[in-house]
This record gives sequence, C-alpha cells and structure tokens, in this order.
Amino acid sequence: MTAPVLEAAAAPAPRTATPAAHLTFAQVLRAETIKLVSLRSTWWSIGITAVLSVGISTLMATASRDFPSEFPSVMAITAPMQFTMLLAGILGAISVTGEYSTGMIRSTLTAVPRRGEVLAAKAVVIGGFLAIASAIIFGAAVLATAPILASPIDWSEPAQSIVPIAYSVMSMTVFALIGVGFGFILRSGAGAIAATVGLLFVLPIVVDLFRLFGPAWAWVADLGKHLPMSAAQVLSVPGADDPGTAVLTLAAWVAVCLAGAWAVLRVRDA
Repeated sequence: MTAPVLEAAAAPAPRTATPAAHLTFAQVLRAETIKLVSLRSTWWSIGITAVLSVGISTLMATASRDFPSEFPSVMAITAPMQFTMLLAGILGAISVTGEYSTGMIRSTLTAVPRRGEVLAAKAVVIGGFLAIASAIIFGAAVLATAPILASPIDWSEPAQSIVPIAYSVMSMTVFALIGVGFGFILRSGAGAIAATVGLLFVLPIVVDLFRLFGPAWAWVADLGKHLPMSAAQVLSVPGADDPGTAVLTLAAWVAVCLAGAWAVLRVRDA
C-alpha cells in the first residue's frame, strides 16, 4: 500500500454533529424550581409575607373584640392580603428580571429553545410556590388568631371560612403571575416592580378618587372594580355577591399579562 493510502486508512472518521437532547417539560419545571428555591430573595419575600400576614391578623383579631358582631372573623385572616399582595407580585417580577440582570436567561433559552415552555414552566412554578406558601401562611394566621378572636371562625359554614381563604390563596397566586408577566415584558427589575405596584396598589387608589368628582366621573371608579385588587377584595369577604365576575376578572388579568409576556419573549433577543 502506498503512503497516502495508509494515511487515509489511519485517519479518524469525521465526527457527525449529534443533536442536542430536548429537555422534557418535567425537567424544565425541575430546573425552574431549583432556581426559585435557591434564591435568598425568595425566602426573604416569603418570610416578610408571613410576618406581616400573621402579625396583622393577630392585631385585627385583638381589635375585633371591641366589635364582635360587626366583624366577620375570617376577615382577620384574609384582610392582610391587601398589603402582602405587593410582596407576591414583586417576587414574581424579580424571579424573571433576576435572570435578565445576571445573563442567566441566555443559558435558559439555549437549553430550552421553545420560549413558550420557559414561560409556562416559570408560571407553573411561581404560581404553585405562592399557592402553597400562602396556604401555609394563612393556616399559621388561623392558629395564631384562634385564641384571640371574639367569635371563632365557623368552619361548618364554608362560605364563612374555607371559601374566602381559598379565594385569597388564589388571589396571591394571581398577583405573583402578574409580576411574572411584567418581568418578561419589561425585563428590568425596577420597571417590573414599578408596574406591578402601580397596577396592584396605586391604580385602585387613583380610580377611587374619581368618586369625589360626582356622578359624571363615576364610570372611572366603576372601571376600578375590574382591577386585580378590587376583584380579590370581593372574593376575600364572606358571602361575596358576585364571585364569578371577580374570578373571571383575575383570570383575565393573568391571561393578558402572560400573553403579553409570550408575545415579547418570542420576538425579542435575550
């Protein structure tokens, strides 16, 4: 055999590119869960939420002794949501914008090219985490206020006990998902937090001020009933008159925010 033939025989066969393994949705969920629970900001947010919720519930339960017939007992558990909603929304926002600020989002989208999967996985993980955490926090508030309330919560009546608490858990989940949507849309921590706080807290106050300007501006205040916090307040009160509309309002806000996030995520570079 000639030398060129020997060299050709000894040369290694060219490598063929092997396609990258596609991660299953379960694997993406696991990765998002690890990212969420490994952040100190997650536990700080949940810890502050727990302290505020249980603390305010305890104070309200103590104050309710002066008005035992005018204060539904379960409101001591659900009313603090008006303050802790901001922490839920902010947690949802920073869980997204933190990846943009560190550049981790590029690795995430490289590993999971289907960007809709990234959005869906993050929404499922954040929503599930907030639902579980909120249920535990409300349970702790129930235990803390039980010896203090003038009238104990009537657990035999779901409409006066379980239902408002369950709706409050759902509302906290919605607030977090709104934050997730703003996080993907704005990609800036400050911007996403400002937008979330503006929608959940500032805008309801602004639209309610229009009640001062007479019937001609009442329509602005009426529009405020369809804001996320207004709908959540309806659901957190025992015996809500129209819970179906409030639930649809919250669902619509989640759908709009996540749809906007998906539209931006699929066309914008990381």
